[in-house]
Amino acid sequence: MAERKSIFLHSPELEQYGYPDACPFNTRRAGLTRKTAYNMGLLSGSDREEVAPVKANRAELEMFHTARYLDAMQQAEKGDLSSDAFLMGLGTPDCPVFHGMVDYAALASGASITGARRILAGEAWTAFNPSGGYHHAFPSKAAGFCYVNDVVLACKVLADAGKRVLFLDLDVHHCDGVQAAFYSRKDVMTVSLHESGKTLFPGSGFEDEIGEGEGKGYSANVPLPVGTYDSAYHMAFEQVALPLLKAFNPDVIVLELGMDTLSGDPLAHLHLTNNVYVDIVGDILKLDTPILATGGGGYHVENTVRAWSLLWSVLCGDSLDDMSIGMGGVMLGNMEWAGGLRDRMLISDAGRRDAVDAEIKATVERVRRNVFPYHGL
Repeated sequence: MAERKSIFLHSPELEQYGYPDACPFNTRRAGLTRKTAYNMGLLSGSDREEVAPVKANRAELEMFHTARYLDAMQQAEKGDLSSDAFLMGLGTPDCPVFHGMVDYAALASGASITGARRILAGEAWTAFNPSGGYHHAFPSKAAGFCYVNDVVLACKVLADAGKRVLFLDLDVHHCDGVQAAFYSRKDVMTVSLHESGKTLFPGSGFEDEIGEGEGKGYSANVPLPVGTYDSAYHMAFEQVALPLLKAFNPDVIVLELGMDTLSGDPLAHLHLTNNVYVDIVGDILKLDTPILATGGGGYHVENTVRAWSLLWSVLCGDSLDDMSIGMGGVMLGNMEWAGGLRDRMLISDAGRRDAVDAEIKATVERVRRNVFPYHGL
C-alpha cells in the first residue's frame, strides 16, 4: 500500500434509525461526528476516505448470534414480543424494541465488518466506525443498548483470516460480551480499562478474570475507581495495556472508543477529558499496527461528538503538536482546527486524587501479577 489510508465508516442510511427518545443511547452521535469532521475538513485528503458500510447478512450475524435470537429480534420488531424474547433482553428499558431495530443492528455491525475486510484487503490502515462498539451483546441476549455484537463479528472476521487480534476497550463499561466470546482463545486477546463493576453495569471485569483453557492469560481487566482522572488513567494504560500490546504483537488492533468515561457523562463516574485519548491513541499509533476503531458509549452527546471528531483526526495522523488546549476552538465557536476540539483541563480534588492513585496502583499490581507471566513480562 503506497499510502496508508484511513476510512470513516458511515452512510446516510444509518441516520434513518434511532432508539426511542426515552432511551439514553443516541444514534445521532455518529452523524453529528461525520458532520463535524466534514465541516472541519477532516474528511478531505488523499489519505482518507468516507466509506458506506455493507449491511451484515444473516450468515455473518450467525457467526456469533444464534438463529433463535435473530428470529426473536425480527418477530419483536413486528410486534410479537414473546416472554422468550423478553428473557433474551428484548423489550427492556436498556434494549427497547423500535422500528428499524433489525436493519440498524445489521448495518452498524456491517460497518465494523466492512472496516475489518478493508484492512485485510490492504485498502485501509485505520478505520473508524462511530456507529459500532456494541460490546455487551451475547449470542442469545441483548443487553446494555446492544443487540448485535459488531466487535465480536469483526474480530472473528480478522481471526478467521489468520490474524492475531487484540481488542482494547476504553469504554467506561466492561466488555462482558466480547470477553466471553474469546475467553478460551488465545488468538484474540481482550484488554479492558473500565469503571469498576462494584459501581457500574455490568458488574464484571475484575482482575481475576484472565481467561480459561488455552485463553488463560489472554483476558486482562483494569477496573477503575470513581473519580479516575487523566494522568491516573494514562498511567494504568502505560502500566498494563501498552506492555501487553507490545508482548502480544497483534496483526490488528480493534479499539473501542466509548466516551462515557468523560467527565459529565450522566451514566458513569469517571473524570476524564478527551486529551488523555489523544495521548493514548498516539501511543497506539506508534506501534505501527492497523487499527479498527469503533464508537461505543457516550451519553453526553456534545462531548462525545467532539471527542470522536478529534480522535478521527488523530487516527488519520494529523499533527496536533501546535494546537492549543483550553477554552478555545469549539468552546468559543471556532472550528478552524482540530485542536479546538480538545476539552479544557480539569482540576481534580487533591485528596480524592490520593485515594484514586492508591486504588489504581493496587489494581495495576494485581493485573500484572495475574496476567504478565503468561506473556514473559
